[in-house]
Amino acid sequence: MPEVIVAGAGPTGILLAAELRLHGVDVEVLDREREPSPVVRSLGLHARSIEIMDQRGLAGQFTAAGIRHPLDGFFAGIIRPAPDLDSTHPYVLGIPQTETERLLTARAVELGVAIRRGCEVTTISQDASGVTVTLADGSALRCRYLVGCDGGHSTVRRLIGVGFPGEPSRREFLLGEVELSAPLEEVAGVVARVRETHRDFGAGPVSGGGYRVVVPAAGVAEDRAVPPSLDELKEQLRQYSGTDFGAHSPRWISRFGDATRLAESYRAGRVFLAGDAAHVHPPFAGQGLNLGLQDALNLGWKLAAAVNGWAPEELLDTYFTERHPVAADVLNTTRVQSELVSTDPGPQALRRLLTELMEYDVVNRHLIGKITGLDIRYDLGPGPALLGRRQRDVQVGTKRLYDYMHTGRGILLDRTGRLLPEGWEDRVDHIVDSPAGPAAPSLLLRPDGHIVWVGEDQEEDGSLSAGSEADLVEALTTWFGPPSLPSIAQLAQLD
Repeated sequence: MPEVIVAGAGPTGILLAAELRLHGVDVEVLDREREPSPVVRSLGLHARSIEIMDQRGLAGQFTAAGIRHPLDGFFAGIIRPAPDLDSTHPYVLGIPQTETERLLTARAVELGVAIRRGCEVTTISQDASGVTVTLADGSALRCRYLVGCDGGHSTVRRLIGVGFPGEPSRREFLLGEVELSAPLEEVAGVVARVRETHRDFGAGPVSGGGYRVVVPAAGVAEDRAVPPSLDELKEQLRQYSGTDFGAHSPRWISRFGDATRLAESYRAGRVFLAGDAAHVHPPFAGQGLNLGLQDALNLGWKLAAAVNGWAPEELLDTYFTERHPVAADVLNTTRVQSELVSTDPGPQALRRLLTELMEYDVVNRHLIGKITGLDIRYDLGPGPALLGRRQRDVQVGTKRLYDYMHTGRGILLDRTGRLLPEGWEDRVDHIVDSPAGPAAPSLLLRPDGHIVWVGEDQEEDGSLSAGSEADLVEALTTWFGPPSLPSIAQLAQLD
């Protein structure tokens, strides 16, 4: 019996499964499709998602498979110089979703994740000890927890009765990979002309030959499960550009809308939601896949802690309280961008004003911070400015901090050389780093890289004050459970 079942083998589900296996959890991934989808809805990873891959030792594989793009123009297509970002990955990595899925799947399989395709979930029942999942073939599986990562039309979300309020699609777009007979120079020229007024139009070459084409649809389809035809795509290309570029031989054609919805809860008992099952929004700035990956990183270690028996009482609830506001902010940001690409006079006036405001570095940095995910600060209560923020990669002795994070454990970065986190050694790695220059604060990091304690209050001899040490014990207990020793050990070894 798997301890956790993940429904959905997209990037969110696969990364979540890999995170669970990193902590020794027996996990099985179910997907109703018999083969991975060839549809490429996402074309890149933002800075925070690349940091996530770096924290797990995967950045090299991803950057080798992608193309680095500057960050200018990623907020509603407004071209402004990219601000300096507090990250070692201050770029967008152009990489198709299919390649992201391939790399994550290879990692998950390497860790021992079982992936079963052609398995459609039809019913869910749960009790105090676990969840029973019934499949379309009549077979049943039992697990301790279930996570729905099965997309915007999530079966899991529907079966557990979680509301998905928001706005339905007002517009739809056709998306596909096809061959074009027109020369590249002609395609590029037409696209540049059309995009002066219609920024939701595009056609560009893809690896392996052919073009990726996106164009507004004639309307909102009654049944989005029915794929659009080549003739429909060609008609819309002619409608917007005056030519269909001689489109032929489609690899695939799909449609997507601009619906904006957010789940009322990310949890119902032992069942959780992540990725598009929890939130959908317009695709502007390419945040959807990235938002799901960050959901997976947040939930993975917490769910593993529950399975492994050391999760504090409220730990699983923090998944919703931390990630729901982040998704709400992304939905708000994509709504704004959706309006700013409109050709109507009002939105265009707002666009001109925002273009002026983005001349100010603080505004430019703020908006790009929203897109990249680098500005996220979880509300962990009052405390230093660093509390709740993700820790950027830094040099720690002869290694990088992110090199120490490959195991997915917590980290106590000890700048004093005097902290002894006895009782938490099975969950937290103790790393001593005493910089020669001005002393940086000691930090306690969760497995997702967010800071949950800052040791700023130091005595003259460099040791932490009793109050700061007590705060450290409280943070360790809050996020990593009680110590494994019979009593809380002394955390500071004084001379």
